[in-house]
Amino acid sequence: MKVACVGGGPAGLYLSILLKRQDPSHDVTVFERDPEGSTYGWGVTYWQGLLDRLRVHDPESARAIEEHSVVWNQGVAHVGDLSTRQPGDEGHGIGRHKLLEILTARARALGVRLQFDHEITAEDPPDADLVVAGDGVHSALRTHHADHFGAELTPGRNSYVWLGTTKVFDSFTFAFVETEHGWIWCYGYPFSPARSTCVIECAPETCAGLGLDRANEADALARLEKLFAHILDGHPLIGRSATDGSSQWLTFRTLTNRTWHRGNLVLLGDAAHTTHYSIGAGTTLALEDAIALADALRENDGLPQALARYERERRSALLSPQSAARYSAQWYENLSRYIHLPPEQMFALLGQRHSPLLPYVPPQLYYRLDRAAGQLEALRRFKRWLGPKIARSAHTRALASRK
Repeated sequence: MKVACVGGGPAGLYLSILLKRQDPSHDVTVFERDPEGSTYGWGVTYWQGLLDRLRVHDPESARAIEEHSVVWNQGVAHVGDLSTRQPGDEGHGIGRHKLLEILTARARALGVRLQFDHEITAEDPPDADLVVAGDGVHSALRTHHADHFGAELTPGRNSYVWLGTTKVFDSFTFAFVETEHGWIWCYGYPFSPARSTCVIECAPETCAGLGLDRANEADALARLEKLFAHILDGHPLIGRSATDGSSQWLTFRTLTNRTWHRGNLVLLGDAAHTTHYSIGAGTTLALEDAIALADALRENDGLPQALARYERERRSALLSPQSAARYSAQWYENLSRYIHLPPEQMFALLGQRHSPLLPYVPPQLYYRLDRAAGQLEALRRFKRWLGPKIARSAHTRALASRK
């Protein structure tokens, strides 16, 4: 089979690796519009479950990824002058640049043809049996067939900026700072022995009140370094260095598509779906897309059947993380509901922000119920039963309100 992967991100590269491992006679090309090694991004997160799946599907790249990752098993939350630290699941961080370097080298070693600095346009698509659109949320191939794919972008409310820092956090770190214009907070996590990611978020009125949306990057970084000095310990924040010197504040947009394939064209990773960054699942879901697509292609004789199976399986698998991401984003958008709780309660509900029950139960009552549920099996079962029912009801109301 001749396969063209448009987009040299983790999903496209990993799919090319899997296809070559399944059948070295596959003719696989990855087209990436940017030069090799020029990616922007700091660290990405993943969890042990993904690493276990990577070991099954390609042990060699899994070993390299694990070797170049850092690990944490605690979370710390700073709320004003108060702090609390709690044990948590083992998390992993790796630099996006390093991850792409590992996958690129592995693909090249297996015989994948890699064409960097090569932009594919919808008007001149590659000649292949299968064309994989892994070209991101703004996918040109998907946009060219917009009526068919039915993409919908739903903007969130808060503003955020993706930064790096030389401060190496020893755990996943949250810091909430109150300003005269409202609360601003960050998520910090290490991704190498010398660097951490620091995502900073706030309500749009806070961003405007602090002048962050109008400041150049140098001034914005200086202001943020003062606000988060208590966790940075004198280390600088590092920005993107945009050519015009502007600060890169964004609003996250959740992407969904009515369908994921058309003829021999199929969507992969962020071209098919996005989930809010606060659950740290974007790279994991993209790699799992690649695994599912490779499996479907191997186990089905016809391309239409394989693509239909891939879409069906991934849509089902995404229901839980998409719900978690939606409620996580809403938790931060409604921060005032939780921020004045005692630190241990606030931190506990921060960990429960994916719950569909939480928005409908008074926070302190939810905290008490959650602690009781940890000790009583009957309450745990009731919580697991009620949560999805409320989630489905809320989702149905949201869909009805769009009509």
